Amino acid sequence: MARFLIVEARFYDHFNDLLVAGARAVLEAAGNEVEVVTVPGALEVPGAIALAAESGRYHGFVAIGVVIRGETWHFEIVAGESARGIMALTMDGIAIGNGILTVENETQALVRADPARKDKGGEAAKAALALLALRERFSR
Repeated sequence: MARFLIVEARFYDHFNDLLVAGARAVLEAAGNEVEVVTVPGALEVPGAIALAAESGRYHGFVAIGVVIRGETWHFEIVAGESARGIMALTMDGIAIGNGILTVENETQALVRADPARKDKGGEAAKAALALLALRERFSR
């Protein structure tokens, strides 16, 4: 059994509830322990994962959040920088599944977040599980 931390950017509550439910279901079905921590937005997710990884308490992480395009460049900054931060941590050997949605509108977010539809939270959890398995395989 491994311990996973879901780091949730709690900006769009209703979509995040769906994403977290999907991620939690996949991780728990695989016999893992799951905790959830909330941060203000997607830009804070990589930092929270880095802090939690330093603790040594977790085997893997799932990043959860929703970034919806607006009328300014803020979307590009948040989407790009949160993804860059997560990728940098992954390249350092931290098992992270990226479930931060970057979408055009709330309809797209709903379809992707809903565990009964695209289940991107569940897919992110599967990615974290796969990376953890690879890390364990390569450390032998």
